[in-house]
Amino acid sequence: MRHADAPPARRDRSRERYRERLGPSLWILVAAALAAPMAALVLTPIDTTIALVVGAGIGVLLIALMIAAAPVVEVRDGELRAGRAHIGVEFLGTPEVHVGDDARHARGAGLDPRSWHLIRGGIDGIVVIPVTDIDDPTTAWVISSRTPDRLSAAVRRAQITRSTPRT
Repeated sequence: MRHADAPPARRDRSRERYRERLGPSLWILVAAALAAPMAALVLTPIDTTIALVVGAGIGVLLIALMIAAAPVVEVRDGELRAGRAHIGVEFLGTPEVHVGDDARHARGAGLDPRSWHLIRGGIDGIVVIPVTDIDDPTTAWVISSRTPDRLSAAVRRAQITRSTPRT
């Protein structure tokens, strides 16, 4: 029994969304941070203080740019977004999750050149989602994910939500 002043029931939006930033691995960030002392070393003969400030600035700027430029994988509003690309979930088949040796094969010898890929080094998991649209020349989407099971589940959930008639 609802009271007149009770707010209407809302669906749990967190279960309908998935978002993951495919940021660089720790080792890539450490390698980028090594640019700071190199830049400082080049400028040391001019002035030590300037060298330290410029070196620190370059290191921070490189790391910030790498994190900001990292692509985002998102399932929202019946759409799968990976970086700047997007496709409606109704045009996708059942996602396949690959980890370990299966993922290495999916990224390498098993990679179809007609598929669309968003693959990042340092991220082991891969989700392969076939494209079911006969007018689309792309055979599948191949996406790196740190949580491939969650990405796969979010796509399946969005497909079910999209195909369920609303009352």
